[in-house]
Amino acid sequence: MRRSIYGEDHEAFRETVREFVARSVAPRAEEFIERRLIDREVWREAGKQGLLGLEVPEVYGGGEAGDYRFNAVLGEELSHVSAALASGFAIHYDIVAPYLVELTTEEQKRRWLPRFTSGELITAIGMTEPGGGSDLAALATGAVRDGDDWVINGSKTFITNGYQADLVIVAARTSPEKKARGITLFAVEAGMPGFERGRKLDKVGQPEADTAELFFKDVRVPDANRVGEVDHGFIAMMERLPQERLSCAVSNVAHASAVLDETLAYVKERKAFGQAIGGFQYNKFTLADLVTRLDVSRAYVDQCVEAHARGELTAVDAAKAKLWTSEVQNEVIDACVQLFGGYGYMREYRVARAWMDARVTRIWAGSNEIMREIIGRDLGL
Repeated sequence: MRRSIYGEDHEAFRETVREFVARSVAPRAEEFIERRLIDREVWREAGKQGLLGLEVPEVYGGGEAGDYRFNAVLGEELSHVSAALASGFAIHYDIVAPYLVELTTEEQKRRWLPRFTSGELITAIGMTEPGGGSDLAALATGAVRDGDDWVINGSKTFITNGYQADLVIVAARTSPEKKARGITLFAVEAGMPGFERGRKLDKVGQPEADTAELFFKDVRVPDANRVGEVDHGFIAMMERLPQERLSCAVSNVAHASAVLDETLAYVKERKAFGQAIGGFQYNKFTLADLVTRLDVSRAYVDQCVEAHARGELTAVDAAKAKLWTSEVQNEVIDACVQLFGGYGYMREYRVARAWMDARVTRIWAGSNEIMREIIGRDLGL
């Protein structure tokens, strides 16, 4: 079925992204996996191509697209080649960008956004903690006011881009007595005394996405680095989580679709018992189911993208999109591994790496159990 949500401008932008990926990413894919990070040179090249500032006003060097569909196009094309590249870049242009554009002062915008859009300033967001997981209201990291500064103590974990980020949006508890309503956001910059990074975490999948633990020991952060109002951080996060979850859904469908396309080509060529394995009825029916599930999933996600572009996407619909697509993504890629047989278990094959890369999508951006809780509450349960 022909997709109707994208116009000529979106498709022209898609070609720009494809050229960037073919030139700057694909030839170095194995290198990134081995080094467990995306080279800064790639970030700067993405900045030159206008890929990192889609939501940033032109006055600060951004594209000011004013249309979330461009974000979706970028997410799709990055996910086709690398789920890790998509997640690392999306944290920057899709997740952190709204905080820096919508919650910062004019002085902060001028200080950070030009380098943000150019790829010189890599960003991350520090929400998840070792003892908290998806429970953002249970943050233990604290910030205490001391004159014109805030002193932050605590730690974060599983932070994508954390190892090389120049600026991290950190959620810290500033009014413990207010519980969830007592959280504030701060921009912690590389080089601040007391801000340390742990090792690059050894993950099952997505090795190219550098993921790290972050530690804060008496880190003095000037009030000029506070992002948004004091004690309004939890609300700010809740307001922006739907976009993060939609970003995940877009990536999930695109990633699974790319792997399925490769699998379809493989089963038409691979022979067993004198015929292509795709011709066996069981395999044919399996592939028919997989294609149908992805097509239906994409149709729902497209509707969510359009709704978000209009400013109408609800937190519940975003939760449904994240929940459903991550489940389908994992089912599709697992079936593709089976169709590849023993080769599907070899890391040198894309399908094996994709299988490992996909597993985290049912955990991050709020686990799928949390998504079900959000949907269930909306049902009055």
